[in-house]
Amino acid sequence: MLLNVSYTDKTVTKKIDAAVGKPFPLKERFAMGGIGSPKLHITETSIEIQNLLILDNNLNTCNIEMRPKGIILRFRSLLETYGLVIPYYKLKLYKGDFAIYSIFKDHYFIKVRSDTKAIQKYFKKVLDYKANNAQPSIEDL
Repeated sequence: MLLNVSYTDKTVTKKIDAAVGKPFPLKERFAMGGIGSPKLHITETSIEIQNLLILDNNLNTCNIEMRPKGIILRFRSLLETYGLVIPYYKLKLYKGDFAIYSIFKDHYFIKVRSDTKAIQKYFKKVLDYKANNAQPSIEDL
């Protein structure tokens, strides 16, 4: 789901927590070596996200936050912050040519340029966590 996360809204927070879980506790964040990605440069997106990004002339960037049951991909357009909430069981991550990573969820997708080792290491961490810890429950399906 694509949500405007610019403002603190209890209903939006409940939707996000239900889909991908509450944020990791501080102690677990340190143990994991951090849960946030470096800045990612967007190269291509699905039409819904592209319609938001073309509203301004800024450089299109995003970042990813890991949660216990999924990820939140955040980007800015105009003065608003949007979040693409992706549970692990719907997350598809592909590495393409020229260090381009493609992140898919249903009909949404974002392609980002991976020009540093830190970004590649972060995507490996996400995939490892997904493989070891993320299994959908009956109510998720």
